[in-house]
Amino acid sequence: MHAAIVELSCAVLLAALPAFGAAADYVDVKGGAFASVIANDASGGVSKVADFSIRVTPVTRGEFLAFVNAHPQWQRGKVSAVFADGAYLSDGSAANTLSPQDAARPVTHVSWFAAEAFCETENARLPTWNEWELVAAADSTRIDARADAQWRSRILSWYARPANEAPPPVGGPANAYGVRDVHGVVWEWVDDFNALLVDSDSRAGSDPDKLKFCGAGAINLQQRESYAILMRVALLSSLKATDSTGSLGFRCARPHTKESR
Repeated sequence: MHAAIVELSCAVLLAALPAFGAAADYVDVKGGAFASVIANDASGGVSKVADFSIRVTPVTRGEFLAFVNAHPQWQRGKVSAVFADGAYLSDGSAANTLSPQDAARPVTHVSWFAAEAFCETENARLPTWNEWELVAAADSTRIDARADAQWRSRILSWYARPANEAPPPVGGPANAYGVRDVHGVVWEWVDDFNALLVDSDSRAGSDPDKLKFCGAGAINLQQRESYAILMRVALLSSLKATDSTGSLGFRCARPHTKESR
């Protein structure tokens, strides 16, 4: 009897979760010339970003649970060590006992490989660094708020906090692009994370939850006052594609097409 009740409870909960394969909300972002924090000698620090579409919110635990249920090879305990480390989903991010509130939190403890696999099911991919940085430069009214010292200070205050608590549910205020939770909820994978720094020493160590700044001098960083973004660079450049951490989630992006929503 008890087992039947548990099974029924899980079935009711899963029915309340977003259906896997259901259309996620994406918004179109107009690209163009963008002064990236990461300079390139050939470009003089200006990146050219093509138009693209990006998920409004990070992928949630509920959405990822539906994904691993549909693709059991990505479940904790079944995923190959080639694609994820031992910390993968270790916080119960994709447990069948998720409460509605937990289901709305962004998934964390997920490897780059798993994030890419999820995005492929939405005919998408992880955003590039330049795409993510362009969207992250916006506040609620301006597409580029980086010159505002008070805005930078607010953003940095979140990045400076230790990531020892579960992230809040997604769905915060939208920025000027209509994208939510870029800051203040969870750090995010990008497609080209392993191209951000070139100093191999920045990948030393075994704890991806600790920021490793030792490679930060390997590239020419512009706008050094943008410390929050530079912290992102430092974290991402310290990771391997199999790594997972309690502070790192993801969202998906697509090249812009006429069919983009």
